[in-house]
Amino acid sequence: MRAAPYLVGAIAGHLADARFGDPRRGHPVALFGAAASRLERRMWRDDRGAGAAYTALAVGAVAGGAALAARAVRRSPAASAGLTAAAVFTVLGGTSLTREARTVGRALADGDLPAARERLPHLCGRDPSGLDEQQVARAVVESVAENTADAVVNALVWGALAGAPGLLAFRAVNTLDAMVGHRSARYRRFGWASARLDDVAGWPGARLTALLTVAAADSPARAWRVWRRDGSAHPSPNAGQAESAFAGALGVRLGGTLRYGERVEHRPVLGAELPPVAVPDIERACRLSRRVGVLALAATLGARAVLAGRRRG
Repeated sequence: MRAAPYLVGAIAGHLADARFGDPRRGHPVALFGAAASRLERRMWRDDRGAGAAYTALAVGAVAGGAALAARAVRRSPAASAGLTAAAVFTVLGGTSLTREARTVGRALADGDLPAARERLPHLCGRDPSGLDEQQVARAVVESVAENTADAVVNALVWGALAGAPGLLAFRAVNTLDAMVGHRSARYRRFGWASARLDDVAGWPGARLTALLTVAAADSPARAWRVWRRDGSAHPSPNAGQAESAFAGALGVRLGGTLRYGERVEHRPVLGAELPPVAVPDIERACRLSRRVGVLALAATLGARAVLAGRRRG
């Protein structure tokens, strides 16, 4: 019974995300980002210590506020379920992720490469100006894979471990990483703490994403083989787990050279023996992402029930 409010709320929040996706205006994550930007302007120094203090303050405020809210409603199962539903709906981004991916896919299918390039920054930070059709399609599939871990599975993992505070704190960590965690001249030191915290927070969900991708694949053996062989080759300790599993599950080659503005990265190829991504693979990646999301909900709800049972015992 202790787990019931979370289970009901998590299912309700997941269904709400599936039905509505992210709101166009006034999204709580966007509001947090705006507040974090204002805080950054006050606290920025070219110093790791300043960045660590910034990260602690921004994430601590979210986690603390959520913990106070959870404490206030803990005696009411209905209110607890409502808080969980609101938190899950706030942090999940699976529907908006696949919606954006399909928008780019439709533009490519219609032969409108300029429109696809224009839309791609809604999914990822790489420079689309010089990308051809195949490269745009690859960028979309890689973004769907990585963000299935970040915007769906990891959030649910932290919800299972720590309820609404875990859900919202993880989203705060992941948002800060996207804002200041990259290796630009401004953020190399200031964003170090945010980037490392995101690596730690994303570790369990990235591996669970890969496992669930194998389970959801049409060829689990191929997905397992590519994941286990290539997952650790990626420079990110987490992104390569999901991307390599998706490469194997979809039977496509991912990775290679990427451009972020003036910065060029040469990443290892994932699934080198497989054919390159084609436009129809975008839809296949979206369907795979949705299956992984449903499996993640089931797995984390089961884990939450087990944890609640142990605490009761």
